[in-house]
Amino acid sequence: MAAREVDVLVVGAGPAGLTAAATLARYGVVVQVVERKQRLSTHPRATVVSTRSMELLRSWGLEDEIKAGGMPGVEWLALVTETLADADRGELATLGLPTKEQAAVLSPTAPLCAPQHHTEAVLLAHARSFGVEVVFGQEVLRVDVGDERAEALIREGDRTRVVSARYVIGADGARSIVRSALGIEMVGPGEIDTVSVSVAFSARLWDLVGERRYGLYPIVRPDISSVFVPSGAGDHWVFGIGEDLVGSIEAPELTRLIRTAAGVPDLDLRINEIRTFKFAAEIAERCRSGSAFLIGDAAHRVSPRGGTGMNTAIADGYDLGWKLSWALKGWAGEELLDTYEAERRPVVAHNVERSVDERGSYRDPIDEIHIDLGGRIAHLWVETERGRVSTLDLVGDGLTLFTGPDGETGIEAPASVDGSAPVTVRELPAMTARALGIPPGGSQLVRPSGVPARVRSEIPLAR
Repeated sequence: MAAREVDVLVVGAGPAGLTAAATLARYGVVVQVVERKQRLSTHPRATVVSTRSMELLRSWGLEDEIKAGGMPGVEWLALVTETLADADRGELATLGLPTKEQAAVLSPTAPLCAPQHHTEAVLLAHARSFGVEVVFGQEVLRVDVGDERAEALIREGDRTRVVSARYVIGADGARSIVRSALGIEMVGPGEIDTVSVSVAFSARLWDLVGERRYGLYPIVRPDISSVFVPSGAGDHWVFGIGEDLVGSIEAPELTRLIRTAAGVPDLDLRINEIRTFKFAAEIAERCRSGSAFLIGDAAHRVSPRGGTGMNTAIADGYDLGWKLSWALKGWAGEELLDTYEAERRPVVAHNVERSVDERGSYRDPIDEIHIDLGGRIAHLWVETERGRVSTLDLVGDGLTLFTGPDGETGIEAPASVDGSAPVTVRELPAMTARALGIPPGGSQLVRPSGVPARVRSEIPLAR
């Protein structure tokens, strides 16, 4: 059987896999994505699109598109109340995400409330627009991984086919076939003894809360400790409740609970989907073996607390995507690929730990925003020929060298990090350069992720 050859095979078409595929394709890498399910999920699931995820989507020209299926008017705060009808007596709590006012100081965009199935649809369309082949309803049966290539046996209906790739990315979720093939174990608490029922439904709840439009409405009362989450443009919602508080996982009982928690005994509602899931928190012992890598839920699992799961997966996909692209294009050595796990693991470990904290959702943004932004350069507005743009908008797919008016432009960066990647020089006003930490006569070399590769100063340090 002749094998189909591609540069990268991505197993799994969730947020992690689609982000990785889109990133690779934007560099001209030949990518195929294989997904076992017949189509993208329709359940809202994650609704937090974090500040950094929004910055990535903005850099791809997708900011307006993702907002179109989300709720830009929703602030990422929690309103804790006894029922939604009592919203005027509720108390606000922070969720570790900046408000729009706070985000305006830090970023050219802001975190968005949008259902995961919309985010996935936007990522899928973007990947396909760059020529990525995404096939649904095909299952990877076996993966053989070596140091130089990987080969996958894929079931397509009643036939099988073989794909040979320079690299394979396991983005195939908690029961990853790629991770199993690599013999990599997961460590951590694993499944936590908490089962939650998630009900996607439609009802006119915005009329109840009025102008108090937030991303989370925890309902705190002895009989029905639960949560309402807006999950799409219009009156689409998710109701979450512990299985131990539910008499039966059937529509009549869940309708009664939703009405009680909303504070409206005769609330007109339509249940669209019911799911149950267990909280989990664990991380893979390692995220690479030879030419194979793990991202997203294949590499780590978190509980819904903190809303970090999808955003961690998106960040995984982007980070690995640009690094694999550089290696394939000869812009950097293989050593660059070792930085994927080294740089992502501390972030993942933090988010896993946060997700097992019973108060993990309720964090101060000042303590969490730097985790999300990941060390990228500061956002500062700059006047250019094409108008007012952010310093983040000036970062390219290769290296970006920021200088002040009198800065140097020589490149002396480690080959393992920067290789022969193309360099775009961006001259900044003196005060903007200073705000980025660039000294007079110096420069700052920045990776595609916005993270500095180095800062060079022409001023000798005192000894």
